[in-house]
Amino acid sequence: RLEGKQCLPGQSSATQPLLTGMALSVLVVLLLAVLYEGIKVGKVKLVHQALVSLPTSASQQNIAETDLDSAGTDSPPVSRTRLRWVLCHLGQSLIHVAQVVIGYFMMLAVMSYNTWIFLGVVLGSAVGYYLVYPFLSTV
Repeated sequence: RLEGKQCLPGQSSATQPLLTGMALSVLVVLLLAVLYEGIKVGKVKLVHQALVSLPTSASQQNIAETDLDSAGTDSPPVSRTRLRWVLCHLGQSLIHVAQVVIGYFMMLAVMSYNTWIFLGVVLGSAVGYYLVYPFLSTV
């Protein structure tokens, strides 16, 4: 029974852990939203880097045709180009999976129908966009 009793400055109330937990939850969701925006920019930069690093005529079709033509001779430039393309595609796939997983986590957090969590996602997306998208100008 806590009726009529007040907490002294040195004592903690029963609602303090709840508020701390909520504040940490909002902070984590906010940081996830910032990370989501960062991953989007990282994905764009990776695609740009892949297009710049591959020769102009080295589309996926050209690589496949060149491999068929040089099946008897193991030419290093074609295999290096193909390996670079495969590694770049693998990196893009892993980044895409991370982006989808974080997106679903944020969706589940918003579906808790908690106003503070929702505001954390919105604010995190805004802060992430503000912080990360200027890096696209360096692409």
